[in-house]
Amino acid sequence: MKLTGTLINYYFHCKRQCWLLGNRINLEDNSEDVRIGRVLHEIRADGVKNRELAIENVKIDKLTKDHLVEIKKSDADVEASKWQVLLYLKILKEKGINRKGKIEFIEKNKIDNKIVFLDLNEKNELELEDIEIKINNLINNSIAPSPNLKRGCKKCAYYEYCFI
Repeated sequence: MKLTGTLINYYFHCKRQCWLLGNRINLEDNSEDVRIGRVLHEIRADGVKNRELAIENVKIDKLTKDHLVEIKKSDADVEASKWQVLLYLKILKEKGINRKGKIEFIEKNKIDNKIVFLDLNEKNELELEDIEIKINNLINNSIAPSPNLKRGCKKCAYYEYCFI
């Protein structure tokens, strides 16, 4: 399976969620949090050029002269978002487009939004290749990882599948 931003994000967030999506069990259409994220993207993109660009199997929120910008509604899992952006930067680089990464966390009830800047380097690219192998091994396993209840699970689109 071709690696997507969502798969890599889920891999860092929850191995079971990654396995489920990788095996085409998608419960996100029923998730209020996923709908909120989509609405935030639509609001931010309203009438603005360079918003949401589809390249191969990924959707990039925004591409500027200097940055590939990913917009997140929460900084709850910065590591997952970081690797998602690094994947996008790698795909752009393969197309001859070199940019730096920028993650904008637009959390409600916060005055100052958090911004993280990233650079794709040789070390990240090698680690990304290793992560891709690990994700493919996970997805190709015939059995899903056991659910692991942790903070945030109750907001997950897969919560009822895993725990009820």
